[in-house]
Amino acid sequence: MKKIEAIIRKSKFDEVKAALKEIGIEFFSYCDVRGEGKSRQERVYRGRVYDTSVIERTMLSIIVREKNLKKTIDCLLASARTGEIGDGKIFVTNIESAYRIRTGEEGDQALFIKGEEE
Repeated sequence: MKKIEAIIRKSKFDEVKAALKEIGIEFFSYCDVRGEGKSRQERVYRGRVYDTSVIERTMLSIIVREKNLKKTIDCLLASARTGEIGDGKIFVTNIESAYRIRTGEEGDQALFIKGEEE
């Protein structure tokens, strides 16, 4: 099992969510996050200068089985990309174990509903 953390533009969230659903990834967690990037910019709006070094983004946390890792990453890369600086990052880490609280199932079995294709 792998954990994918993707930090994306807020404006791309709905597109990413729809793309993930299309490939069968229907459960993930997300939250709004702020961060500091390499790029330093100031923008002027109505005569006032704003520092845009603090970037507001959305972070998705997705746990997948090995067989779904590549298609999930490819989906995120395609749906979150604008081609401009600040599109985000994707991080992949190993998950040692997972448990479904309701049934006590563990491992890969905790990640999908019985009757789904294994």
